[in-house]
Amino acid sequence: MVTATSERPVETIRNNDNHQKNNILKVNNLEIFYGEKRAVNGISMDIEKNSVTALIGPSGCGKSTFLRSINRMNDLIPGARAEGEIIYEDLNILSDQINVVALRKEIGMVFQKPNPFPKSIYENITHALKFAGIRKKSELDKIVEVSLQKAALWEEVKDRLHKSALSLSGGQQQRLCIARTIAMKPTVMLLDEPSSALDPISNAKVEDLIVELKKDYSIIIVTHNMQQASRISDKTAFFLSGDLIEYDLTEKIFTNPSVKKTEEYISGRFG
Repeated sequence: MVTATSERPVETIRNNDNHQKNNILKVNNLEIFYGEKRAVNGISMDIEKNSVTALIGPSGCGKSTFLRSINRMNDLIPGARAEGEIIYEDLNILSDQINVVALRKEIGMVFQKPNPFPKSIYENITHALKFAGIRKKSELDKIVEVSLQKAALWEEVKDRLHKSALSLSGGQQQRLCIARTIAMKPTVMLLDEPSSALDPISNAKVEDLIVELKKDYSIIIVTHNMQQASRISDKTAFFLSGDLIEYDLTEKIFTNPSVKKTEEYISGRFG
């Protein structure tokens, strides 16, 4: 569990949550720096529960930096620091008191390039579970099956769970990485261009999966694919040069944006 102190578990906070019930995250004046360079400029936005939020914008605009801040992955970059607030379950997850390991269990991340461990399909999912103290084989077996079912991969791999994960296709490997994240029972899933390296058929499967998963998770996805953002997201945020230019319902962003720069980017006139 994510805690600010060992006495303040997230489950207790959830049961007494009186803040905006439709939001899973609230970002207040977030600024992110790499050394002296500011990569994200005072962003404020709310992320809704059980929805898909797409982050779009040209390369280097700050969207992936913003995404990684939500589960403190930027902590791994020397010289990176963040100011402002990201409120999750009434806690500012940027606080030095946050248990970052626990945070990353609740806010999981899937990267652009599939990164399965050089282990069996089964071990890919159970590795972190065993580290977390789950040892009973029947319990592990059930989590593996449920996670692979939720990732729409079970029927394809159920007869070769003990084969190497590296024998899977690229699209299957990415769905395995999603299953691995699901196994940790997160509430939020961060997807950093999860299908950009996949063929069109695998890409379509991942998109269908994302739409299905929002029933159980709140999903934030970085994508350079405008069509993908329009197909799968409920809300879209347009980033440019570290600024949040516009954030609204996806249908409005793609059909009637309020800001000219958004329209120019969507239409391909720059970026």
